[in-house]
Amino acid sequence: MKIKIVAAVAALFLALPVAASAQGVGRGAAEGAHEGERAAGPVGGAVGGVVGGVVGGVAGGVAGVLGVDQRPRFRDYAVHEHHRSYAYDHAVSIGAALPEDGITYYEVPSEYGVQNYRYAIVNDQTVLVDPRTHRIVDVIQ
Repeated sequence: MKIKIVAAVAALFLALPVAASAQGVGRGAAEGAHEGERAAGPVGGAVGGVVGGVVGGVAGGVAGVLGVDQRPRFRDYAVHEHHRSYAYDHAVSIGAALPEDGITYYEVPSEYGVQNYRYAIVNDQTVLVDPRTHRIVDVIQ
């Protein structure tokens, strides 16, 4: 029985990068837990959730908060809104803290599945921002 679980978990480690690569942490963890439980029961579900979250997080570092398929659509949406760009004195990069005043943060439409973040146009680039910390969490290119 233990050999079956180990084999199922090993198979899960090989399959999860594909399942979670464009999903981000939350969706990667959920998909990993589902696939792990299907393959190896509760133990596989627990391991799959962790692995899926890690893989989704790594992919999130590449794909960002938005999924790979949503990025071009969202970028086009933001460009067509014609918001004025905020002139920022520093590099526009993930983790950079934007000021509280002088910049406008906009709601992300629900169709993009992004919750708890806003977007702004900074140095002519669309960025997703954590409204509590004003830190850039994703640069949409």
